Amino acid sequence: MLKRKIYDNLVEWKNKSNGKTALLIDGARRVGKSYMAELFARQEYKSYILIDFGNVSSEILDLITYEASDLNLFFAKLSAFYATPLHRRESLIVFDEVQQFPRARQLIKYLVADGRYDYLETGSLIRLRKNTENIIIPSEEEHIEMFPLDFEEFLWAMGDEATAPLIRKCFASKTPLGQALHRKVMNDFRQYVLVGGMPQSILAYLNGKDFTASDEAKRRILRLYREDVSKFAQGYEEKVYAVIDGIPGQLSKKEKKYRLSSINSKARFRAYQDSFIWLNEAMVVNSCLNVTDPGVGLALSADDSSQKCYMADTGLLVTLAFMDTAFTDNELYKAVLFDKLDINEGMIMENIVAQMLRRNGHKLYFYSHNDNVNRENHMAIDFLITEKRKIAPIEVKSGDYRYHSSLDKFRRKFSQKIGTPYILYAKDVMEKDGIWHLPLYMAMCL
Repeated sequence: MLKRKIYDNLVEWKNKSNGKTALLIDGARRVGKSYMAELFARQEYKSYILIDFGNVSSEILDLITYEASDLNLFFAKLSAFYATPLHRRESLIVFDEVQQFPRARQLIKYLVADGRYDYLETGSLIRLRKNTENIIIPSEEEHIEMFPLDFEEFLWAMGDEATAPLIRKCFASKTPLGQALHRKVMNDFRQYVLVGGMPQSILAYLNGKDFTASDEAKRRILRLYREDVSKFAQGYEEKVYAVIDGIPGQLSKKEKKYRLSSINSKARFRAYQDSFIWLNEAMVVNSCLNVTDPGVGLALSADDSSQKCYMADTGLLVTLAFMDTAFTDNELYKAVLFDKLDINEGMIMENIVAQMLRRNGHKLYFYSHNDNVNRENHMAIDFLITEKRKIAPIEVKSGDYRYHSSLDKFRRKFSQKIGTPYILYAKDVMEKDGIWHLPLYMAMCL
């Protein structure tokens, strides 16, 4: 069993809501929503009923569609069908994969008002227009996002519950971990980067630290995502395929902004906008928008037509980059494990930082400004986050590096708006030239 932080969030919701709201877990396919919902139901309630709308009988669909007006009879039939007694305020009803039957989601309003039981929903692709058409979204529904396992959860899966608290302590005091411990944590972090945070990949890897089995699990997930595109992006599925297939190539370039000209010389953002929206709403990618005028309100000057597109799970990116070749030909595994990433392969570390920032609740922004006349104005900053009403610029460096000229120019130009600048790299904690250099794994603390 993989320990997940979201479990505590579910318990908190149960105690705080006390039946006044339902909770919807939103997340990408195969991120572990159904498993956590049933584990929570089994451990926190006297009884539960899980209705899987991916594999549900016509009797239950008819019950929800035609017989929900009489809730006494509705619950009696539901209890009989699943041979499960329902106990007032001690039972949970789970609508699993509720996007498959949106009418059930609309029923939540009346079920919550009735007040007898608690209600938990899980959904993938839940924000797609196709899955919300012709229903009224219930205001009684709270949302929580579920992401792939983060680095701390990966360490838990490896049997290590001591390292993450120490990382946070060293981050807070800006104290180096020391050479031996830093080397160990970086070794664990590199494994996490390659395996990723999808539960099936991690479980496959833990059975003998088998990268081959992990890669096979990730390939199955990527194929499942393509099947979802064919089902839910009908009419523009080829464009969605083109965007996702192009991610490794786009990120491998020095300038990582997604250039549609690489797909088609005549391609324009307007024609592909729905594809980026689809992938974001499916939580398959994390988009990072260019901020034209950095300030505390980063969203105010964000340009969605100029964006970087990261995979929501870095392990999937590693596999996607070599999807058409055998696992044994995937050079990224060797490059990451032995810290031999070249400049193009640095996309892997930038992607994992994007994933960790997104997991911490940050929306992703970067700064890029080209000026061929005055090079002093030419600069690119990988990420911008807000800290204590100031902008914190973040640069990601893989391997050895000598300069951070863009960061220096950015600090000079926006000196009144900037708080702490960070460089995330493969070495231990260090402060130099007013910049905090942090090991990559400390992105979990930002």
